[in-house]
Amino acid sequence: MSPNGSDLPHGPTGVGGTPTSRRPVRRWLPRALAAGLVLATATGCSYKDYPRLGLPSPATEEAPRILALWQGSWAAALATGVLVWGLILWSVIFHRRSRTKVEVPPQTRYNMPLEALYTIVPILVVAVLFYFTARDESKILDTSKKPQHVINVVGFQWSWGFNYVENVDGNPATPVGVPPNLREIPANKLDLPPGAEGVYEVGTPASKNPETGLPGPTLWLPEGQSVRFVLTSRDVIHSFWIIPFLMKMDVIPGHTNVFQVTPDKLGIFKGKCAELCGQDHSRMLFNVKVVTPAQYQQHLKDLARAGQTGYIPAGIPTTGNAKNSEPKTT
Repeated sequence: MSPNGSDLPHGPTGVGGTPTSRRPVRRWLPRALAAGLVLATATGCSYKDYPRLGLPSPATEEAPRILALWQGSWAAALATGVLVWGLILWSVIFHRRSRTKVEVPPQTRYNMPLEALYTIVPILVVAVLFYFTARDESKILDTSKKPQHVINVVGFQWSWGFNYVENVDGNPATPVGVPPNLREIPANKLDLPPGAEGVYEVGTPASKNPETGLPGPTLWLPEGQSVRFVLTSRDVIHSFWIIPFLMKMDVIPGHTNVFQVTPDKLGIFKGKCAELCGQDHSRMLFNVKVVTPAQYQQHLKDLARAGQTGYIPAGIPTTGNAKNSEPKTT
């Protein structure tokens, strides 16, 4: 070894042989990560400015809210991932063992600020996600506004039936009262229009849309008009899912679920049962055809001329504790 130690390994040096410091890098790295987090989450862009991340293009006035919640959840997950990955890389790079020092670094048993941080931050993340989910869910499931159309969707093994609760003949005096096949539905959820003698469409697994050849019966909806879906089941739990509507809801025997949408895109869309309901669950398919209001009214008249007037049985009676939560319908 030389007397002045010139043959010993040296770390990086700056101007004049002064060792360079890692402090500037350590100081700016958290700021850069914070800036990236702000850019990813605090911009004023709408849902249209981001990719749909696997979801189809929305086809109702309510669907963009669902898409925006989906995109926001992914943006928050990505920002959290970037932060975590950044901290991992920062620890790997700046806390690696020095080549000139082989001693064991000081061991810290507790770090209360750090432990408080990784306890509080996840709670805040969950609280924020819960807030936005609860806010959007309350809007999506709001049925306080009277709908322009009411359709009772009946699920059964292994297809679907659609009761169009409409005053097809234009006479508000007929029928009087709730039709027998709809009496199992609570009055506040059915919201029966005056004179709604109704028409129906019922399918089988072998049914097909004549225009597209797609399997299942076809549900017709008017563009730009609000529709209330009243969901009932005759046997087991199903799930009513119109894919481009970005909305699905369980169809439960002995219990009535409702939600409202306003279709805003013409076309034929796919629907299916999203609940494993038995052997032929995969065949519980249907189609949704969104047409102009005039075409919708003409379709109702066509069903009436074909003899499909009245309603198919909606479902089984509400019993047990569920019955106590439903208002009387008579």
